[in-house]
Amino acid sequence: MNLLLLEPSDVIGDRATLTDPRRLKHIHETLNLAVGDTLKVGMREGLKGTAMIESLAPDAITFSQIELTTLPPAKLPLTLILALPRPIALRRMLMDLVTLGVARLILIQSNRVEKSYWQSQVFGEFDELVRLGLEQAGDTVPPLIEVKKRFRPFVEDELPALIQDKVALVAHPYADISAPFGLTQPTVLVVGPEGGLVPFEIELLTKQGVQAVSLGDRILRTETAVPVLIGRLMG
Repeated sequence: MNLLLLEPSDVIGDRATLTDPRRLKHIHETLNLAVGDTLKVGMREGLKGTAMIESLAPDAITFSQIELTTLPPAKLPLTLILALPRPIALRRMLMDLVTLGVARLILIQSNRVEKSYWQSQVFGEFDELVRLGLEQAGDTVPPLIEVKKRFRPFVEDELPALIQDKVALVAHPYADISAPFGLTQPTVLVVGPEGGLVPFEIELLTKQGVQAVSLGDRILRTETAVPVLIGRLMG
């Protein structure tokens, strides 16, 4: 935790009180802070700064002298359209995507995505996973996360407006064009599931103006390819 993320509901007047077990445990056991110590804090959707521990108990911590004066780090100008990964991979990836600063994440169904993945309990864990990613990055603004369970209607009906005036790319290991470096303009990146998007899906995307690009001869797992692509495109 590089920043303690406060919720508006934590704050009453000029003080904030925490009672949830995870944040309490981290302050008590990991940071090992005491009354009078200060730490970095941020208000969800707001500014960052510092706060002082006014009282410390096993079941509650109260902060005073809360000073929020610093803007959070800027988001990447990136919308990631990601075929729904396996739930265990999605847990890891979601935290990493938040930490990297992806502005918008759209999870989609595709041919090689198991429909049972949509029933996973991971969807009920999103808020906590996003919080962990924000605290790691020292950020306060969560990405916009959307779910689109029908591939073709999304690509044909919604994608054209989404990619307008943006660079639009789909990662495809057999593409003839290499993924570009260091883009500065708003970008939409589509990444398929393990096993990749099927030819029909690639064709549907390219018909809408999405350029297929490759990372080279090695075929990477989705959870490896995504951060590599983000670093390459946005670095």
